[in-house]
Amino acid sequence: MKRPVGVLFMAYGGPDTLDDIPGYLADIRSGRTTPRSLVDEITRNYRLIGGSSPLLPLTRDAMAETMKVLSLRVPSGTFAGYLGMRHWTPWIEETVGTMIDDGIERAVSLVMAPHYSGMSIAKYQKKAEAGQEMYRGAIDFEHIQSYHDAAGLIAALAKRVHIGLSCWPEEERHRVHVIFSAHSLPSRIRREDDPYDAQMQETACLVAAEAGLREKQWSWSYQSKGRSPEPWLGPQLEDHIPVLARRGVRNMVSVPVGFVSDHVEVLYDIDIEAQAVAKAWGVRLERPPSLNSDPLFVGVLADLILEAAQRAGWV
Repeated sequence: MKRPVGVLFMAYGGPDTLDDIPGYLADIRSGRTTPRSLVDEITRNYRLIGGSSPLLPLTRDAMAETMKVLSLRVPSGTFAGYLGMRHWTPWIEETVGTMIDDGIERAVSLVMAPHYSGMSIAKYQKKAEAGQEMYRGAIDFEHIQSYHDAAGLIAALAKRVHIGLSCWPEEERHRVHVIFSAHSLPSRIRREDDPYDAQMQETACLVAAEAGLREKQWSWSYQSKGRSPEPWLGPQLEDHIPVLARRGVRNMVSVPVGFVSDHVEVLYDIDIEAQAVAKAWGVRLERPPSLNSDPLFVGVLADLILEAAQRAGWV
């Protein structure tokens, strides 16, 4: 009997409870001591969004919906889905171990982040390799590197723009400014020919065009920069909002194109922190729902997986 092609869905991970936060931060920081002040700050942030990260259940839902779509396109049993997290349970390495135990010999890997960087996507793939070494496996992986310009993704994000604009009467929407954003990375990636920044800018331009935004009706910012002292990509969202406010912009929509699911970077960094900045400047800031399990987005994931498996000659 022909074994199914594995599909390894990977996401960043997040704490299941507030008690998990010290261990979660230790993993992100590769075991380096986390200052008590940082643990307290991050604990406060998670408490304000409900006490845990919703990323795991949301990613499970997206995986389940994607596997349903695939089951309608190919014979039953062609694919088998697995989920691994980079910085929390279920760990990517352990998930790869499960795949090995299940006899998976060929697999497509997909990170729930559309843009490639050596500091992000490449590290997920290294986790999968580490799992192979740890559990002495030999799975042939076909890695999906990026999908920042996939037509379905652009359409799904443009839909988010329209949802955000619909918060205002139709006659006022042409005066609403759209801010696209993504997680910041150290600015040195530009010197290292890392494609992350260029892919982000391309996604923003494609979404703006698809949504029919005028040239001056949208702008770009980064958000959620790390705590290292080196320069990070900017401008930061909380700094960009006042710049726009000083120009007379009073109505804004935040569309974080670098995130596909709700997580602390969306629920706290935008919905609480950026929202507080906006209110201080007399700005109305709206954020449409994240993609999560949106059918358009799920369709994109199914397309990518099927194309990767076909490219490898497995389907």
